[in-house]
Formats: sequence, C-alpha cells, structure tokens
Amino acid sequence: MTTVLAAEGVTVRFDGRTVLDGVDLAVREGEWLSLVGRNGCGKTTLLRVLAGLHRPDAGAVHLADRPLAGTARREVAKRVAVLPQSLPPLGGVTVRALVAQGRYAVRGPLGMLGGGSDAVVDAALAATGTRAWADVPVELLSGGERQRVRLALALAQDAPVLLLDEPTTYLDVRHQLEVLDLVRELQAERGLTVVAVLHDLAQAARCADRVVALREGRVHADGAPGDVVDAALLTEVFGVRGVVSSHEGRLTCSYLDAG
Repeated sequence: MTTVLAAEGVTVRFDGRTVLDGVDLAVREGEWLSLVGRNGCGKTTLLRVLAGLHRPDAGAVHLADRPLAGTARREVAKRVAVLPQSLPPLGGVTVRALVAQGRYAVRGPLGMLGGGSDAVVDAALAATGTRAWADVPVELLSGGERQRVRLALALAQDAPVLLLDEPTTYLDVRHQLEVLDLVRELQAERGLTVVAVLHDLAQAARCADRVVALREGRVHADGAPGDVVDAALLTEVFGVRGVVSSHEGRLTCSYLDAG
C-alpha cells in the first residue's frame, strides 16, 4: 500500500526532556491508525509533528514523496486536516461561519472575502449532521454537538488525510461511539486516511486497521489490533493487569488492578 505520511527518526525534546525518541512511522493510504499509550508518552506530540504543527529536533516527516519541512502551510492543509482536542472561545461565531474556515487553504484570503460558504461546506455540514445548527452560535451547542462541528470543520478542508487528537474527549460513552462510527463511515465513503489519538484502548482497537502503542517516546508495538492488543500490552504500556477478550470480532479490555 502507498505511504501517504511518514515519520523517520523523529525526536522531540521539551525543556531537556525527550518526548519522542527516534520514532519511525509510516501511515498507509486508506487505513485507520490508532495511536495509544499513557499520558505523556508522546501521542499528541507525534500527531502535531505529522501535521507539520511542530518541527522535530531530529528526523524528518514526509508527506507522500516530499519533505514536510519547507512545504507551505496552505499546501499541507490541502492534504492533511487536523481535528484538535478543543477550540478556543468563539464569541458568537455560527456553526456555518466556523466550518467555512476550513476552506481557507483552498480559497485563500481573497476567495474567503466573497463569502465563506460553498458546496464543500454544505457537504461537510450534511455529512456530520450539523446542517440544522448552521446559524446557531457554536458556544450554545452541547459537547457532543460541538464535536461534530469540529469534525465538519476538518472535513471542509476536503483533505485526504485526517488527524484526530482525542476526538472523544469530554463525551459520554454514547456520543463517543457515535463520533467514532461517524468518522469510520466517512472514511469508507471518502477513502480517507485516519490517524487518531485515543485514550480508550478498546475503542482504539474497535475502529482501527492498525494500532501503534507508544511507550516513553518510542514505538513499543505496531500491528493489527488482534495481534497487538493483549494482556502483555496492558502491563507493559499502560501499567495495569487485565484481560483482553474478543466478542463478535471486537476486542474488550477488562482491567483488574495496577500492574
């Protein structure tokens, strides 16, 4: 399969602490790759490096066949969309106006002056079930509704690669599953490549074609969920004792105690 995004020997340090230590990772076209690991293991940092939002201290990232370093941000945004953990306060901005900002990379500042909305914005609102709220200020929406709007914003970029940073944060279990199922449906419909940072290991395995577990800034395990997610991973990566079982083709993790 074609590699669309690759990290090669990526090292990142913050205040003298090594957060990522020589990470190699190749993301293949059309797959869902879930990044898992304990807090502070480097998941979000790696996602930001892959998105071109943070330059590594060593190593490189390639977007298809070209180095990410030196590539203009608008060019990166045409190919890679990012769903961040949260949005800043928006002060009366409507759903449609926010989602329309996803078109900036394609339309540019002059194109945006003519009005933010276009057919791609309308399609993003429809795909995420947010069209009914198009004229509603974002701050009036619930957490689950805002999460859908954030996803619509990312989809409006119309990029083939979608990077998700904790897309289920602050949501109850039902809304977590709804958001993940929606992304999975959109991935299948649009042929998207998805890289998602997820805390819940069972959810990460449920959605993914491939799970990559980070431990102390390095890739500890990389493979299909059924090959990677087991009791040993729970102990070695998450520091807990537990049992991993399969039901109707889906993995379930039961945690017993701290390892």
